Amino acid sequence: MLTVNRLSIEDAYILIEGARNKANEIGVPMCISIVDESGNPIAFERMNGGKVTSAIIAGDKAYTAAAARKATHEYNEVCKPGSLAFGIHTAIGGRLCVVGGGLPVSVNGEVVGGIGLSSGTPQQDMECAQAGIDHFLASLNA
Repeated sequence: MLTVNRLSIEDAYILIEGARNKANEIGVPMCISIVDESGNPIAFERMNGGKVTSAIIAGDKAYTAAAARKATHEYNEVCKPGSLAFGIHTAIGGRLCVVGGGLPVSVNGEVVGGIGLSSGTPQQDMECAQAGIDHFLASLNA
Protein backbone atom coordinates (compact mmCIF):
# COMPACT_ATOMS: atom_id res chain seq x y z
CA MET A 1 0.00 0.00 0.00
CA LEU A 2 1.30 3.45 -0.93
CA THR A 3 0.56 6.78 0.66
CA VAL A 4 0.72 9.60 -1.85
CA ASN A 5 1.10 13.24 -0.91
CA ARG A 6 -0.21 15.68 -3.48
CA LEU A 7 -1.30 19.26 -3.85
CA SER A 8 -4.90 20.15 -3.02
CA ILE A 9 -7.00 22.56 -5.07
CA GLU A 10 -6.41 25.14 -2.33
CA ASP A 11 -2.64 24.64 -2.65
CA ALA A 12 -2.95 25.06 -6.43
CA TYR A 13 -4.72 28.39 -6.00
CA ILE A 14 -1.95 29.60 -3.68
CA LEU A 15 0.69 28.63 -6.25
CA ILE A 16 -1.26 30.46 -8.96
CA GLU A 17 -1.63 33.54 -6.76
CA GLY A 18 2.11 33.77 -6.17
CA ALA A 19 2.93 33.28 -9.84
CA ARG A 20 0.26 35.77 -10.91
CA ASN A 21 1.57 38.39 -8.47
CA LYS A 22 5.06 38.10 -9.98
CA ALA A 23 3.67 38.18 -13.52
CA ASN A 24 1.78 41.37 -12.70
CA GLU A 25 4.93 42.84 -11.14
CA ILE A 26 6.97 42.27 -14.30
CA GLY A 27 4.07 43.19 -16.59
CA VAL A 28 3.79 39.89 -18.48
CA PRO A 29 0.38 38.15 -18.52
CA MET A 30 0.97 34.42 -18.14
CA CYS A 31 -0.69 31.06 -18.52
CA ILE A 32 -0.22 29.18 -15.24
CA SER A 33 -0.72 25.43 -14.88
CA ILE A 34 -0.66 23.39 -11.68
CA VAL A 35 -0.55 19.58 -11.71
CA ASP A 36 -0.38 16.82 -9.12
CA GLU A 37 2.68 14.62 -8.51
CA SER A 38 1.85 12.44 -11.52
CA GLY A 39 1.36 15.36 -13.90
CA ASN A 40 -2.44 15.40 -13.93
CA PRO A 41 -4.07 18.86 -14.01
CA ILE A 42 -5.40 20.45 -10.83
CA ALA A 43 -5.83 24.12 -11.80
CA PHE A 44 -5.10 26.51 -14.63
CA GLU A 45 -5.29 30.25 -15.13
CA ARG A 46 -4.83 32.23 -18.30
CA MET A 47 -4.31 35.82 -17.30
CA ASN A 48 -5.90 38.44 -19.54
CA GLY A 49 -3.44 38.73 -22.41
CA GLY A 50 -1.79 35.33 -21.86
CA LYS A 51 -0.84 33.84 -25.22
CA VAL A 52 -3.22 31.29 -26.75
CA THR A 53 -0.46 28.77 -27.48
CA SER A 54 0.94 29.18 -23.98
CA ALA A 55 -2.01 27.38 -22.41
CA ILE A 56 -0.80 24.05 -23.80
CA ILE A 57 2.87 24.86 -23.25
CA ALA A 58 2.30 25.76 -19.57
CA GLY A 59 0.50 22.44 -19.06
CA ASP A 60 3.33 20.49 -20.67
CA LYS A 61 5.92 22.32 -18.57
CA ALA A 62 4.03 21.50 -15.36
CA TYR A 63 3.54 17.88 -16.49
CA THR A 64 7.26 17.47 -17.24
CA ALA A 65 8.38 19.02 -13.97
CA ALA A 66 6.09 16.89 -11.80
CA ALA A 67 6.20 13.56 -13.61
CA ALA A 68 9.96 13.67 -14.28
CA ARG A 69 10.71 15.38 -10.95
CA LYS A 70 13.02 17.76 -12.77
CA ALA A 71 12.90 21.40 -13.84
CA THR A 72 12.30 21.81 -17.56
CA HIS A 73 15.38 23.99 -17.98
CA GLU A 74 17.50 21.09 -16.68
CA TYR A 75 16.28 19.01 -19.62
CA ASN A 76 17.15 21.89 -21.93
CA GLU A 77 20.76 21.79 -20.73
CA VAL A 78 21.19 18.14 -21.77
CA CYS A 79 18.90 17.98 -24.80
CA LYS A 80 21.53 18.98 -27.34
CA PRO A 81 22.79 17.13 -30.42
CA GLY A 82 25.44 14.63 -29.40
CA SER A 83 24.07 14.29 -25.86
CA LEU A 84 22.64 10.94 -24.78
CA ALA A 85 19.44 12.82 -23.82
CA PHE A 86 19.04 14.47 -27.23
CA GLY A 87 15.55 13.82 -28.51
CA ILE A 88 13.96 13.45 -25.05
CA HIS A 89 11.59 16.27 -26.01
CA THR A 90 9.93 13.95 -28.51
CA ALA A 91 9.08 11.38 -25.83
CA ILE A 92 5.55 10.79 -24.59
CA GLY A 93 4.01 12.21 -27.73
CA GLY A 94 6.03 15.41 -27.42
CA ARG A 95 4.71 16.25 -23.93
CA LEU A 96 8.16 16.43 -22.33
CA CYS A 97 9.03 20.11 -22.44
CA VAL A 98 12.63 21.29 -22.42
CA VAL A 99 11.89 25.04 -22.29
CA GLY A 100 12.43 26.83 -18.97
CA GLY A 101 9.34 27.59 -16.92
CA GLY A 102 8.35 24.25 -15.39
CA LEU A 103 9.36 23.44 -11.81
CA PRO A 104 8.55 20.53 -9.53
CA VAL A 105 6.81 21.52 -6.29
CA SER A 106 8.42 19.79 -3.32
CA VAL A 107 7.49 19.68 0.35
CA ASN A 108 9.98 18.16 2.77
CA GLY A 109 11.98 16.79 -0.16
CA GLU A 110 9.00 15.03 -1.77
CA VAL A 111 7.59 16.11 -5.13
CA VAL A 112 3.88 16.80 -4.59
CA GLY A 113 3.14 18.50 -7.91
CA GLY A 114 4.38 20.81 -10.60
CA ILE A 115 3.95 24.37 -11.82
CA GLY A 116 4.35 25.49 -15.40
CA LEU A 117 4.22 28.99 -16.84
CA SER A 118 4.32 30.29 -20.37
CA SER A 119 3.90 33.59 -22.24
CA GLY A 120 7.10 35.38 -21.29
CA THR A 121 10.70 34.55 -22.01
CA PRO A 122 11.93 31.30 -20.47
CA GLN A 123 13.66 33.35 -17.75
CA GLN A 124 10.45 35.26 -16.96
CA ASP A 125 8.48 32.02 -16.90
CA MET A 126 11.03 30.51 -14.51
CA GLU A 127 10.95 33.55 -12.21
CA CYS A 128 7.16 33.49 -12.01
CA ALA A 129 7.09 29.73 -11.39
CA GLN A 130 9.60 30.15 -8.56
CA ALA A 131 7.54 33.02 -7.13
CA GLY A 132 4.52 30.70 -7.06
CA ILE A 133 6.50 28.07 -5.18
CA ASP A 134 7.95 30.63 -2.76
CA HIS A 135 4.45 31.97 -2.03
CA PHE A 136 3.13 28.44 -1.48
CA LEU A 137 5.98 27.42 0.85
CA ALA A 138 5.56 30.64 2.84
CA SER A 139 1.87 29.80 3.31
CA LEU A 140 2.84 26.45 4.85
CA ASN A 141 4.94 28.22 7.45
CA ALA A 142 2.35 30.89 8.24
